[in-house]
Amino acid sequence: MVARFAGMTRQRADHRLRPEVDLLENVIQEYAWGSRTALASLLGRPEAVRPQAELWMGAHPSAPSKVLRGGKWVSLRDVIERAPGEELGAAVHRAFGARLPFLLKVLAAESPLSLQAHPSAEQAKAAFAREEAAGIPRSAPERNYRDDSSKPELLCALTEFEALCGFRAAGETLRLFQSLAVAELLPLVGELAAHPDGGGVRAVFEGLVQWPAARRAALLDATLAVCERLAREGGPFARECRWAVKLGGLYPGDIGAVNSLLLNRVLLQPGQGVFLPAGKLHAYLHGMGVEIMGNSDNVLRGGLTPKHVDVPELFSVLDFRDGPVMPLSAERGAGGEERYVTPAAEFRLSRLTVAAPACLSLKVGGPEILLCTEGALELRGARGTLALERGQSAWVPASEGTYGVVGSGTAYRATTG
Repeated sequence: MVARFAGMTRQRADHRLRPEVDLLENVIQEYAWGSRTALASLLGRPEAVRPQAELWMGAHPSAPSKVLRGGKWVSLRDVIERAPGEELGAAVHRAFGARLPFLLKVLAAESPLSLQAHPSAEQAKAAFAREEAAGIPRSAPERNYRDDSSKPELLCALTEFEALCGFRAAGETLRLFQSLAVAELLPLVGELAAHPDGGGVRAVFEGLVQWPAARRAALLDATLAVCERLAREGGPFARECRWAVKLGGLYPGDIGAVNSLLLNRVLLQPGQGVFLPAGKLHAYLHGMGVEIMGNSDNVLRGGLTPKHVDVPELFSVLDFRDGPVMPLSAERGAGGEERYVTPAAEFRLSRLTVAAPACLSLKVGGPEILLCTEGALELRGARGTLALERGQSAWVPASEGTYGVVGSGTAYRATTG
């Protein structure tokens, strides 16, 4: 990757250290749930030997992107820390310090990710300080909070994308559990019938998470056997049952397979998104998408994982409000830009559709990363031009002011909210 990117960028004459639009060299994260083909296809490479799960674009401390400055590749994180006012802009620097507040990814889920939720900014600050005071090493597997930041997320589908997001309306979950008619679940069904709201959902989830280990196998076997039958017969909850069976096979003995039945199944079509604020329990199941999030590592897991699960801490951040989660559509703005509107201060994501010979002119209000997902584009900045092919991305510092995008293709534009 370095040789290909460096060769393209050296065609430009300007190698000064001052801020400029630059091609990014990014890191691929290899996790077991990833795909051997999805990211490879996006980047124009052969099938990978190991599963590739995420392409990271940003300045995360563990895997920062690189830019070519002064004729050599340097960490984007170092570039920002050296001149935060110029790279981030004064307003972003004041709000977030000398750090890029968002991380942009391309996520390729061949297999499901864990059930998880993220804390609010206030929860993260308090809990991080508490774990620091307790002397728990930040690398310890039992550590819940690696930093003091929140981690809102927005996922925008590039392919059809399935996910579990938030607790389904209690009445619908009651219907599902009644259709299962599993004897072991009857006390929880009664609790939900008596409290058909978020309180009842919390009681059921808590009951399942704390189910005695000695009786867990019996509950899982009975529930998944009925799910297998209902998935085969069809019906209103066949898809949910099919996923529960699959999750039970992937994570034997994990009660998360039953807990998945409490959550909304969201099916995104390409271009649709889903926003996940603090406290929203979720799990990505399958598909490829562009994901933008707060630049944080704070994850509270709730199952479907061999990693640490801290049940009391998870419950302290979860939002048990029940109801449907609707896909988020982009709102059309000026030119060919469509914005995904969320309340997140850390990020804003939009999609650009460009068709030659038109030039899309963009005003820079903060730091930006531009990712080309289709076609070929050219960025025209104050200090020159930069070509982007499919799978490539560029860093646009706040000091750029304005730049133009020409060519024919699609790009995702990430900046701060």
